Amino acid sequence: MSAVFESALKQSIETTRHNLRALEEFPESFQQGAWKPIEKERAAGHWVDGFWTGLLWLAYAHTGDPSLRAGAERWTNKLAHMKTSTGTHDLGFIFYLSHVLAGRLTNDAAWFDNAMEAAYTLIKRYNPRGEYLQAWDDDGIRKWAGRTNIDLMMNLALLYWASDRAGDAEPADIATQHARASRLALVRGDGSTAHVADFDPDSGLLIRREQYQGYSHDSCWSRGQAWALYGFATCYRHTGIPAFLTTAGALADYTIRHLPADLVPFWDYNSPHIPDTYRDSSAAAVTVCGLLELAAVDSKNAPRWTEFAKRILDSLCENYLIRNAGGPSSLLRDGARSVPANLMEHGLIYGDYYFLEALTAFTRPDIYRRALDVQIVPVEASE
Repeated sequence: MSAVFESALKQSIETTRHNLRALEEFPESFQQGAWKPIEKERAAGHWVDGFWTGLLWLAYAHTGDPSLRAGAERWTNKLAHMKTSTGTHDLGFIFYLSHVLAGRLTNDAAWFDNAMEAAYTLIKRYNPRGEYLQAWDDDGIRKWAGRTNIDLMMNLALLYWASDRAGDAEPADIATQHARASRLALVRGDGSTAHVADFDPDSGLLIRREQYQGYSHDSCWSRGQAWALYGFATCYRHTGIPAFLTTAGALADYTIRHLPADLVPFWDYNSPHIPDTYRDSSAAAVTVCGLLELAAVDSKNAPRWTEFAKRILDSLCENYLIRNAGGPSSLLRDGARSVPANLMEHGLIYGDYYFLEALTAFTRPDIYRRALDVQIVPVEASE
């Protein structure tokens, strides 16, 4: 068991305790010594909110601390009203990392009820003509009704979970059809990804690929690439469809080929300003978890995926972990929420969640299995 990972885990839990005592709103970015929420639509909630509850649930699972459990329950209950929200495509992020983790880690099935309703709310976004889940809101603008994005791949786990629990094939079928459409529309032949695809909402025909977060329409936004890697590996685990495993492997290969020397990606793999541009530690953390998910379903290549995951996590621990914070803080520095929107060089709650998820996989695979329902975790951390 890696002493580096054990030390990082201890630091992460200590910082999470500080944050629990200090936070009054769901956090998104840690800037200038303080956590900042996403200002837009705070009363309605936002896609980032499940990551804070996920951190609390994993911290509780590691420690058994009643105060962490009470905090996790309190913050999770704050999300319950979103189970019928049609204003976000990220109900999977929100409810899988709050209510599903809560039910699994406490063995209290009552937590699952809200997550089940959220799953059935999410599938209302499905357009059977293009076989995709709609991203964002339409706001009365026609093109939004035909828009999907790579982020949605990370929301499909909730639908597979709901199908398994309810004994109803519909949510899983929709998840699988959406993954197929995303593979065709958003994954390029070289294993890179576009962020956004626009369909004609009436005919279902693909109109264009676009890049909302990345540098350009033909570049590869690194966190989106990580969402895709993790998402397609998850889809293969639930379906056994070979194309999903092939796609996840191609995404992983592209990522590995384009990582810089310290293995923490720049915000866009194709930015012409590399190396004089911004890193995204959150993309690195998601990539670690995606590689571990892929290793769990790809026994042939599992040692390679696991080794790269370990090396990236080593770099995050050595170079990006904020040590001895002594108060509220993000776990990681140098996240890039959106470089096009001039939001970078700060901590991010989703980078922190996936960092703790990765540390959990290497230090406590039993907790990792319970929380994430991964049946095989070929993870052995070495000194």
